[in-house]
Amino acid sequence: MRDFSWKYFAMTGDVGAYLLYRESAVIGEQDTDEGESDEHEEACE
Repeated sequence: MRDFSWKYFAMTGDVGAYLLYRESAVIGEQDTDEGESDEHEEACE
């Protein structure tokens, strides 16, 4: 989905597509951070 929104933005200049691209990047970073903290908590127990 992220690649599609970037390609659509690059072709059309649609601001909504760019915002979707940025939002998906933020969500992806949050998912990565949560996965790492869960693994760390399990290792500590």
